[in-house]
Amino acid sequence: MPSTRSNVSAVSSPYGCLRLTSLALAIAATMALTACGNKQSDQATAPQKSPPAIPVGVVVATPGDIGLLTELPGRVDARRVAQVRARSAGILQERLFKEGSDVKAGQVLFHIDSAPYVAAAQSAKASLARAEANLLQTAAQLERYRPLVQANAISKQDFVNAEAAHKQALADVASGKAAVSTAEINLGYARVTAPISGRIGQSLVTEGALVGQGEATPLAVIQQINPVYVNFTQSAGEVFRLRRAMEAGELKKADSSEAASVEVLLEDGTPYELRGKLLFSDLTVDSTTGQVTLRAEVPNPKGLLLPGLYVRVRVEQAQASNAIAIPQQAVTRTDSGDMLSVVSDDGKITKRQVKITAARNNHWLVSEGLQPGEKVMVDGFQKLQMVPPGTPVTPVPWKPGAETAAQEPAASASASQAETDAKPTEAADKK
Repeated sequence: MPSTRSNVSAVSSPYGCLRLTSLALAIAATMALTACGNKQSDQATAPQKSPPAIPVGVVVATPGDIGLLTELPGRVDARRVAQVRARSAGILQERLFKEGSDVKAGQVLFHIDSAPYVAAAQSAKASLARAEANLLQTAAQLERYRPLVQANAISKQDFVNAEAAHKQALADVASGKAAVSTAEINLGYARVTAPISGRIGQSLVTEGALVGQGEATPLAVIQQINPVYVNFTQSAGEVFRLRRAMEAGELKKADSSEAASVEVLLEDGTPYELRGKLLFSDLTVDSTTGQVTLRAEVPNPKGLLLPGLYVRVRVEQAQASNAIAIPQQAVTRTDSGDMLSVVSDDGKITKRQVKITAARNNHWLVSEGLQPGEKVMVDGFQKLQMVPPGTPVTPVPWKPGAETAAQEPAASASASQAETDAKPTEAADKK
């Protein structure tokens, strides 16, 4: 009995409780450490997951003969231009055309006061008639003197005088005819006609104006605008570079029929519906600008191309043999050279230095450093900056505009995620 009492008092004492509590805590800590160690061991023994492959846009290198299109500034010029001028002096009485309309060659455009020229023509005709009458008299006298001089009925001097009078009468008739022709020409100038067919502009004078006094007064301008000329310039240095590339075999001259074809771009960048043909290239270089002038002829049945209009011209001057066209965004131009990224079949990316020949339609023409069939990375560079180096990629056929379309869902997803993250914060603030 005494021993039982001592045990109860030992358990119920404060020191006994403390010893039991410490023992329980030690056991719990040992169990927690054991579980944690087991979890870490499981994580260490679990296989590591490889990062997912990143889809990137690629294009397949396909060689071929590619025409080099050169885009140059140009200006539209009328095929033929005629200035209508007053060749007879007088008062302009009437305008007989509609400004801005099409006129035919020989069509009467203006009437100038013709009264003085009608009188001059009549006077010339009267002088001609007098000369013709004198010719008849001298001719008759000469024929009458001819047998008399043979019979020595008149002196030879009289016969010579008659013969001279007849020749002078002939000259007077010829002079009278020329005077009549001149008077009729001047009278015809009073009716101002169109020298060529084409479109006439505004009238430069009004009715009642005195024209042709001292000089031929400009009255209007007629222009032929179907077809039209397009004059454009190219730097002499670019021409020489093309010639050197052709001589070195890097480029070859385009087919003559294709080289003669040109495309016109309007001021807003839209292509003109009809193509023209290259007429010639100037043989001299402008000493002030260092440019060479070229000319093309372009059909203009609807009159859309007006003289003086600024346009741009695309002309194919050469062809690159076995060249590969790569989008310009796929090439990085550095001091050491032009670089691009090639995607292998196992999803690895390799940097490659290439040689660029020329540009065409937002593409670089690669002549060296790229093999046919290789996949060139065009899109997805920003995605690779957000993943560890060496992450595999999945090549996907690239299409223009696909990058923008892919960025929009990503932006929407980012915005949704940001909104979701913001909601718990707002709830916490309310609490």
